[in-house]
Amino acid sequence: MSASSTDAPSEPPDLPEPVLADGVTTWRAVEFAAVPGYRPLLLDLHRPDGPLPALIVFLHGGGWRGGSRTGFGPAYADWSPSPFLQLAAHGFAVASLDYRLSGEARFPAPLEDVAAGLGWLRAHAEHLEIDPTRIALWGESAGGHLAALLGLTDPGVRAVVDWYGPADLTTVATDAATGGISAVDPGAPDSREALLLGVAPSSDPERARAASPVTHVHADAPPFLLLHGTADRLVPTRQSERFGAALRDAGAAMTLELFDGADHLWLGRPDVARAAFDRSVDFVLECLTS
Repeated sequence: MSASSTDAPSEPPDLPEPVLADGVTTWRAVEFAAVPGYRPLLLDLHRPDGPLPALIVFLHGGGWRGGSRTGFGPAYADWSPSPFLQLAAHGFAVASLDYRLSGEARFPAPLEDVAAGLGWLRAHAEHLEIDPTRIALWGESAGGHLAALLGLTDPGVRAVVDWYGPADLTTVATDAATGGISAVDPGAPDSREALLLGVAPSSDPERARAASPVTHVHADAPPFLLLHGTADRLVPTRQSERFGAALRDAGAAMTLELFDGADHLWLGRPDVARAAFDRSVDFVLECLTS
């Protein structure tokens, strides 16, 4: 069942009491959608002072079965200010969204949820004082997968940052085997991919293709920044290479950058967490201010 907005577009949103600090207004646990039979879907919004900031929508990782809107990834847990507030310091409004996990609902539920969140933000842009015409999506791992899908299917998105997200669920098991990845078996019936789809990808290739960003690539796609570590043991680097090649072949703007020796979540290369963040900020600034 699809998520539906909790407010009509013409009505002011029902916002909790904000927290104001260092020129940033933060609303936490804002309900953006109600799905009968499920928990309320929430977002956190950080908006800097100033006229109509561009918006970054952040989608968390966790293999579609864990994680929450409050985290940017374990490499950033000790950052102070947080990555969200650092993005706000660059002049962006930042909305971090929850979505239904695989223990709650199967694909396309999480994609429907993040699409509903984006729709809610657009519908209330005037009241929230954000610019609905300048929107970038930014996701890590499973969130990168969802950001890619949403960016390819929503024509109003101006840029997508995808950190080590699965891109082709029909080949992820082959890519893991070819890359010598033994820590996970994406083809297993209890794999993250199978839990997302409700079936192992090899058992339902059509469903796996529908959930794969590479299937939805087109020439009018927004610019993509793909960042991945060459030592990733959870999502094969080949996934981003496949995705980048598909975008390039379609004529879409794409930048793929690989970080040598970095594992999933940037493990093994603590310097990469800062480098990847800064590179992504530069990319979004270029896409949303040009």
